[in-house]
Amino acid sequence: MSARIQSGAPTPLASGARSLRIGDVARLVGTTPRTIRYYEEIGLLPEAPARPSGRHRLYSDGEVERLREVMRLKNLLGVSLEELRTLLTAEEARAEVRAQLRRDDVVPARRRELLREAQGHLDRQLDLVRHRAAELGKLERELSETRKRVRRKIRELDAHAQGSFPPALGQPEGSAH
Repeated sequence: MSARIQSGAPTPLASGARSLRIGDVARLVGTTPRTIRYYEEIGLLPEAPARPSGRHRLYSDGEVERLREVMRLKNLLGVSLEELRTLLTAEEARAEVRAQLRRDDVVPARRRELLREAQGHLDRQLDLVRHRAAELGKLERELSETRKRVRRKIRELDAHAQGSFPPALGQPEGSAH
């Protein structure tokens, strides 16, 4: 998918990053403005800050990357929006813990608390991913068994067509089916 903006040049932000309108973002990530607004409403993306009437919501590169990650996880894991929200909330909490752990003034007892907190967030994420992986494994096994049955039936048909397949029970040799 092309990252070229078709509705004009991006608007620079004070920090030197670009800002994009919702339609531009939707095209960049392969979704619709309606989906982006919905994700904001349910908390998967930060809500738009207050802006003067008639002004367009502008998205930063960071918000575009967040949306890409939301969509990647949703597609990769096949999770519900609620499960996705749980994953992302835990990820944000872990990022906050990491930021606190990077500080030099964290005493060992607090560092241990933070690490336990991070472990809890990771456990929630792993539980969800493992559950989804188990469901995918079950589907894979079902499909593999079905494929084996289909292959066996094809071999039986081929063998029967070549005359090397034993006759069915109760059917005399050489009789037509």
